[in-house]
Amino acid sequence: QVSPALRTPRLPVWLCSASGRFGVLFGTDRRLLSDWRAERTFQLYFYSGRHEQTQTALLTVDTHSHHWEEAQRGGPCSPGRRRPALEMAIRTKWAGATVSWSGTQPVF
Repeated sequence: QVSPALRTPRLPVWLCSASGRFGVLFGTDRRLLSDWRAERTFQLYFYSGRHEQTQTALLTVDTHSHHWEEAQRGGPCSPGRRRPALEMAIRTKWAGATVSWSGTQPVF
């Protein structure tokens, strides 16, 4: 028997598998589950539990960034620029979003 709290999470949580590595991507804002307006700019945390990751990574996701501004800065739209697999996984839910790693080294 599965608990109702496990079937309907109170906070947004995703299990991720990218490049053969597993991790947990989660947010602390409950509005991400029910209010689309909360999806403009928000923060997500990522933790893999691997010894290379010494602290939980704080990611800032901006779903309303302009792709032409990102291209001028040499961002993810730049030709030949590789992005971490976790960012690409985030973009499967929020297409075109920019992801800032807030000073931590990208994982994966």
